[in-house]
Amino acid sequence: MAAGREAVPPGVGAGRPDGPSRFGFPAGDRTGARERPVWSRDFALFFAARAVARLGDTMLPVALAAGLLQHGYGAGAVGLAMASTAAAFAGLVVFGGVIADRFSTRKLMIGADLVRLGTQSLAAVLFFTGHVVLWEICVIGLANGVAGAVFQPGVASTVPRLAADIQAANGAIRVAESTAQLAGPAVAGLLVGLASPGGVFAAHAATYATSALCLLLLRLPPPPPGANPVAGHGAGTFTSDLVDGWREFRARSWLWGVIAVWCLYMIAVWGPTVPLVATEVVRQHGPRAYGLINSALGAGTVVGGFLALRLRPRRMLRAGAVALFAFVWFPAAVGAGLGVGAMAAGAAVAGAGMSFWGVMWATSVQTQVPSDVLNRIHAYDVAGSLAMMPVGQALAGPAASALGADHVLLVSAAISLVVPAALLAVPAIRDLVRADAHGLHGPHGPRTRPARP
Repeated sequence: MAAGREAVPPGVGAGRPDGPSRFGFPAGDRTGARERPVWSRDFALFFAARAVARLGDTMLPVALAAGLLQHGYGAGAVGLAMASTAAAFAGLVVFGGVIADRFSTRKLMIGADLVRLGTQSLAAVLFFTGHVVLWEICVIGLANGVAGAVFQPGVASTVPRLAADIQAANGAIRVAESTAQLAGPAVAGLLVGLASPGGVFAAHAATYATSALCLLLLRLPPPPPGANPVAGHGAGTFTSDLVDGWREFRARSWLWGVIAVWCLYMIAVWGPTVPLVATEVVRQHGPRAYGLINSALGAGTVVGGFLALRLRPRRMLRAGAVALFAFVWFPAAVGAGLGVGAMAAGAAVAGAGMSFWGVMWATSVQTQVPSDVLNRIHAYDVAGSLAMMPVGQALAGPAASALGADHVLLVSAAISLVVPAALLAVPAIRDLVRADAHGLHGPHGPRTRPARP
């Protein structure tokens, strides 16, 4: 998730928080599109890096679960190992955004991939040799989370530098990541069967090596003049950069408005839906049915990515919010006790709506936010988006015990209709005009935000 400064709607004056943007990169400039088409050599390398890394990341839960259970640990240990990565990432990604705005994002991403290559190689050795100790696996997960927090903010500013058609680029990446998400668990299961959990960790390490190699071969065009004014500053300005990023985040009402609504979504919809759907489907229909429904959800996200490649709404967040209504079919179908086929169909529709929203949101951020603060804004967005998910997951069990899992899922379905309605009720969100709708890019390329007086 993320969004950016509102493009010039009628009646909004320059200099106001939601006024005209000074874009770091063009979203629709035709001259720039000819110079940097979506499927350039460099975008193809970045596309491959993201797809391969996503494939590896979706293999990891299978490897952790199979490996730890095989060595006598229980579900709690698996959850702790996964939580170590998630906690480090969520806690440090904001600082990663500041670092990404101060240094070369490409070098930071390569470094983060190399760190995770080392940690996952170490994990593979531990599982191959049978010397598996939980605290060691958690430390490895913690290191992976720190590396991820350094890596992720740079993704936001890399896409606009590689492709002028940012929406198409985001759509293509979403399709690739969704396809990898479908394939990852199956590949991991096959490797566990043929080799061992250590083989999955070795394959996961190889995905980071591939990602690092692609990024190493990547030739990023230089950022626009003034796009990264804090780069190279001394460590004494780190806190001021962090505060400045927060100020820029708060200055965009449509941005923090979406994040505020998204907190409700995470607590009351996504947080409880994921664990309760898993437990209800497995309990009533078995793990194969759950696998089918999960695959349908992934297939839906691929469809949503393709739709985002084709449809170019003038008001992207409005269109994305409308698509988000489709998510209701996922918790509603399971909560209503429908058959597996109906649940799978509901999951597919929900995945398409979520994926389309994701592309609209990411593209809005990358085209509306000035490039000199884009990495920090993206980091605040990621942190805000993730903050409430553990709360929703933690509340799912007690709520299911008190009300019944089916009733909780039906409540989540109802709230999944409230969330997009709330997004559409905020003028700054629903009226945000896409960055290329007003011809804001001059003949000499993209404009960056002028320096502060």
